[in-house]
Amino acid sequence: MAEKRNIFLVGPMGAGKSTIGRQLSQQLNMEFFDSDQEIEKRTGADINWVFDVEGEMGFRIREKKIIDELTTKQGIILATGGGSVKFKETRNFLSARGIVIYLETTIEKQLSRTKRDKKRPLLQTATSNRTILENLARERNPLYKEIADVTIQTDEKSAKSVAFHIISLLEKI
Repeated sequence: MAEKRNIFLVGPMGAGKSTIGRQLSQQLNMEFFDSDQEIEKRTGADINWVFDVEGEMGFRIREKKIIDELTTKQGIILATGGGSVKFKETRNFLSARGIVIYLETTIEKQLSRTKRDKKRPLLQTATSNRTILENLARERNPLYKEIADVTIQTDEKSAKSVAFHIISLLEKI
């Protein structure tokens, strides 16, 4: 890629956005950002605390501001939070300012990848994680598809192989 375009990774929790984003960052020598980590850095608190204090809507508003700011940078890789696509405005920032890659995964794989993760506020409830993930998929998967330039299934692939696949696709664009 002669000119370094922004690469934005979208998809559900457990799809591998952060891990694959770091791989891409190393391979392409581009700066990597994770919107959740940026929120934690700026608030000085973890995501669960922000959710507890501000609720999901407060968190999403904070997330939208950070994504708006980060997507104005040039030549970055950004791993977004799974729910970042809920606001039309955020979807517009992503689709207008870079290449959007939807990392698609199954509910089964999400369950296995997130089962020990305590940094997933939406999974810290009494409702079964399967039910939560199925409801989120119904709501969000169409939004990921709406803005995706490329969709990649991540279930049976390592982060490194997905990163190489993305790089080869970008060279063709």
